[in-house]
Amino acid sequence: MLPGFANHKKIRYGSALPPIPAPWRQIVLARLPPDAAAMKAKNTVKKHQPSGMVILHEDRDIIVVDKASGLLTIGTDRDKSRTAHAILNDYVRKGNPRSKNRVFIVHRLDRETSGILVFARSEEAKQILQLNWDQTEKRYLAVVHGRLTPREGTITSLLAENAAHHVYSTTDATKGKLSHTVYRVLRETRELSLLEIDLLTGRKHQIRVHLAEKGHPLVGDRRYGRGNDTYPRLALHARSITFQHPCSGQRLTFAAEVPEYFTRLVGRK
Repeated sequence: MLPGFANHKKIRYGSALPPIPAPWRQIVLARLPPDAAAMKAKNTVKKHQPSGMVILHEDRDIIVVDKASGLLTIGTDRDKSRTAHAILNDYVRKGNPRSKNRVFIVHRLDRETSGILVFARSEEAKQILQLNWDQTEKRYLAVVHGRLTPREGTITSLLAENAAHHVYSTTDATKGKLSHTVYRVLRETRELSLLEIDLLTGRKHQIRVHLAEKGHPLVGDRRYGRGNDTYPRLALHARSITFQHPCSGQRLTFAAEVPEYFTRLVGRK
């Protein structure tokens, strides 16, 4: 765990972030809005936390969680295993199988990706969130192989998906969707680079494909990366999200703790 990040923070757009200890200050903030502040809420800490995630915020309209790597957001035709969606449904039903309480999927993270997920608690809230999702700001941390040149930039391509569910860049505008990934190098070791990523569009596997095609696949990416990659997990973390609350209209920002795994890869210095 990074120094000074023993607890998750729930923050609100409005004033300065609480102080972050050097030397990780510039890295872990991932350029959150400079006027975001610690949100004071009564229900930040729960006696019971759902398995595989930590609840960062909960109200009658939304639940914001920090998902662990290895947990699916929602089941697929090919994989019906335990999911964040199912676990949160159990959580809001409080063990009562007859309860009509449920959560609704707003967006997804890959199974291997850790970090922030937003769920709605009603169909109406879900529709409002998705209608305004193009205004959502999503920032990630990623560790990739090699050193990038230039150290910051924007990767743009048309992304398409084939029958085997493999995503790739294409020049055919009838097949691909325009995708933009903004990156900045935060730290380098001899073999790895820590990146801050602003996801301007939210295509499937976008970050993984763009960086792999640039010659710098994510650490632990066995699908798009190096065949001999022996790292235990994908080094991709949804660090923060900023969006408009579906009912109050308030602009909110939430930030998740940086995984210890990233510290082991790039160091604490």
